[in-house]
Amino acid sequence: MNDKTLAWLLQEDNPSLRHAVLTDLLHKTCTDDEVLQIKKQIMLTGIVPKILGLQNADGSWGTEDTFYTNKYQGTVWTLLILAELYADPQDERVQKACSFILQHCFCPETGGFSTGERRQSKTGNTTLVIPCLTGNMVFTLIRLGWFEDERVQRAIDWICTYQRTDDGDTPPPQGEMYDRYRYCWGSHSCHMGVAKSFKALIEIPEGKRNASVCAKIDEIGEYFLKHHLYKKSHHLDQVSKPGWTKFGFPLMYQTDALELLSLFARLKIHDPRLSDAIELVEKKKNAQGVWKLENSYNDKLLFPIEEKGKDSKWITLRALISLQEYQTNT
Repeated sequence: MNDKTLAWLLQEDNPSLRHAVLTDLLHKTCTDDEVLQIKKQIMLTGIVPKILGLQNADGSWGTEDTFYTNKYQGTVWTLLILAELYADPQDERVQKACSFILQHCFCPETGGFSTGERRQSKTGNTTLVIPCLTGNMVFTLIRLGWFEDERVQRAIDWICTYQRTDDGDTPPPQGEMYDRYRYCWGSHSCHMGVAKSFKALIEIPEGKRNASVCAKIDEIGEYFLKHHLYKKSHHLDQVSKPGWTKFGFPLMYQTDALELLSLFARLKIHDPRLSDAIELVEKKKNAQGVWKLENSYNDKLLFPIEEKGKDSKWITLRALISLQEYQTNT
């Protein structure tokens, strides 16, 4: 990383990005004066206040009961973006949105998060609980200050209990939890569900990860290492899905090799099976020393985040965070 790239990343027009640069790349603490000032700016300028300006009185966005199915402007997706953009967990509007999701999307019978609600109770429907959504909402709620909430703790337990890392070698499980969505619970675990569960558990502060969480992180980590993050584990010369080599932000329920590599960097895991992903990231750096946005949901979001095909601050930041760990220590 050169001074020109760092100055570009720290431009004042994007306080959410600046916050991430200071904390995730430059390793400043959340109590640092500059970080605290930028945290205030996030709620005053940029995309976050625009999103909050469209919020309904009950904390939702759009129509209440389409919190998931309204892709990608419903409450689930909008709240996920607020978490990705480091919205202030203490803000009343953010708190109200979290409360809405826990009321309507959390399933009290199972502990997971559901794509729809029951008509009478208005709580998450047992038969509609899926892994990627549960992972996304656990990540979101932890980042937005709800880690200690009993429902979030139950959702963490759900991930540790139900999130599978099957590699197509064993018959898929049977039962009510698994039977409705076979594409989520088939003979090979859904790569996206595993990725979002991984992301959620890693968001738990290291000192607060219990034995079950640590074991599941290790299990998921080995799953992705067997795949070299984005390849077919039984045919490592083949890419599992071409989309996983095209870097995007935000990724919603999807994932890519860069997001996964950045998670391994946070864990400080060094393994030769990461070399393919490291090489892929290195190759995508352009002559200006930055990375482009290759995958985007911008035409479906309430407000666009960067422009597809253009130099991307978010992708560049994620790449630099990853390479900082692996180029410095290998």
